[in-house]
Amino acid sequence: MEAARHKLMDGKVQLYMRNGSPHWQCSCSIAGKQRRTTTKEESLARAKDVACDWYLGLMGKYRSGDLKEGVTFRKAAEQFLAEYEVITQGERSPSYVKSHGMNLRVHLLPFLGDKVVSEVTPGLVQEYRVHRMTSRLDKEGNPKRPARSTLHHEIITLRHVLKTANRHGWLEFIPDLSAPYKTSGKVKHRAWFSPEEYKKLYTATGERAEKPKKERWRSECEDLHDYVLFMANSGLRPDEARRIEVRDVEVVTDGPKKERILHIAVRGKRGVGYCKTMNGAVLPFQRMVKRHKLEATDLVFPKVQRELLNAILAEQGLKHDREGNPRSSYSLRHTYISMRLMEGADIYQIAKNCRTSVEMIEKFYASHIKNMLDAGAINVRRRRK
Repeated sequence: MEAARHKLMDGKVQLYMRNGSPHWQCSCSIAGKQRRTTTKEESLARAKDVACDWYLGLMGKYRSGDLKEGVTFRKAAEQFLAEYEVITQGERSPSYVKSHGMNLRVHLLPFLGDKVVSEVTPGLVQEYRVHRMTSRLDKEGNPKRPARSTLHHEIITLRHVLKTANRHGWLEFIPDLSAPYKTSGKVKHRAWFSPEEYKKLYTATGERAEKPKKERWRSECEDLHDYVLFMANSGLRPDEARRIEVRDVEVVTDGPKKERILHIAVRGKRGVGYCKTMNGAVLPFQRMVKRHKLEATDLVFPKVQRELLNAILAEQGLKHDREGNPRSSYSLRHTYISMRLMEGADIYQIAKNCRTSVEMIEKFYASHIKNMLDAGAINVRRRRK
């Protein structure tokens, strides 16, 4: 039985004495756990000083993440960033590593920073999702929901931090971070240009290159026309095309028809890969080299005329496909893959040439591979007796 009790620090610390003990005891609650100790003092005045000092010391350790069984999410995040940047050096792009730090600084730490890692439960993560979907408002006062990929990447950063805490023994197990109430999402096929739409596009860019609206824009218009032809005949990603130097490209005679094509050493998000283009990519490349007098170490396509491309797409009514998906320079890669599939090319070879997987092609380009299906194997009928 406790004989007496006093409240200190606005009720955050309790000072009490138990029957049979001459010393004052103190207790407080930090990080969701009740903590107790003895002041070893018989004087009430001295016991109050000891209890206050003890509480302030615990709070200092709690804020710095050094309190046993009470490491904060902020401390675990700092540890993750310090480890991740060193371990993934040369394996992850600096921009990707930087994006984790931005997710923590802008979104995760303001919401979870002062929480102990053991307090990050599936329920709290769901509260974070709701917060992100409702905290920002547009001019009309309606919630501005972040893109699905944006929120997904934030949860990936959160999982990395919790895994770091688990490895260091600060967290017993990693909670379930999957999104509840989630249905099996509809697979959205990538926006591409059908053969008729692609012909309409390169015809429009060619006419703009011959007759630009202003003479000083002629070079940019010619570059865009060559860019469209090059991308649709190579299947490169836009970021891969930006990294290509003249020395990465070789004009060779290859293929069953012994046509002139390009062999390209591609540097992208998966490291160095290789690409064999269609014959239609040769002349655009040679025109770019000749027009700008490029040297071996010069970039072939250092800049993409996005505004001009969007203007031509809008003029031709090609900015969106029939499902409303916007088209961009990335759509030229999708056009390359789709057209190769429609022509009956081997899906495995297309995946290797585009530095992707067969699964990705089957998932996102399935609506364009009707020519690969064998009607004789599908339309089978059992013989009637």
